[in-house]
Amino acid sequence: MTETTLDVVRLSIWVASLAVAFSLVPGVLFGWLLARWHHPLRALVQGLVMLPLVLPPVVTGYILLYGLGRSRPLGTLWNSLTGGHLSYTTSACVVAAAVVGFPLLVEAIRLAILGIDPRLEQVSRSLGRGRLDTFLRVTLPLALPGITAGAVLSFARALGEFGATIVLAGNVAGETRTIPVAVYTLLNMRGGEALATRLVAVSVGISLIALMASFWLNARQRKS
Repeated sequence: MTETTLDVVRLSIWVASLAVAFSLVPGVLFGWLLARWHHPLRALVQGLVMLPLVLPPVVTGYILLYGLGRSRPLGTLWNSLTGGHLSYTTSACVVAAAVVGFPLLVEAIRLAILGIDPRLEQVSRSLGRGRLDTFLRVTLPLALPGITAGAVLSFARALGEFGATIVLAGNVAGETRTIPVAVYTLLNMRGGEALATRLVAVSVGISLIALMASFWLNARQRKS
């Protein structure tokens, strides 16, 4: 593999890792909310959380581009915090990857929490522990394999993100050219098929390892 190829792989892994890291806390909160909150609005919240999973990624990218534009409140806030714009930067890749991988993370966490016997939480509450203490000491440790599986699955999805990324982040060599974008670029270049094939093989290998890890963690969650 050439140095340029390694840079693409490193950038992709970095973007996917950051996307999962920034999604983890809100993912746990939404997973717990959708598992334990019994309210008519829960279906609406779940639908909104899962929406990026069913929307065409290009549409998701357009919504992000529209909502995070320079003239929009979120875009203005980003500019005031960072002194620059979000679009066509590595940060835009992270945002796009985080949004498309978020539903998989939340769903895995929701199922993990649903698999926990509520009586264990009730015993903790009966011993005088508050809701937050019960969540941190009982719910979170028991759901940890499912949370980890969701994080790994979200990582794999973020690694393969293309549609939302190309709209929000563009195709800037060394900054937004992740593996899927690089493969698309190479396939439109004369003589680029060989390098594209190498990147595809690397992507398949990383994603397969991530999926196998997710399946193993899910099986461990079911046995525990």
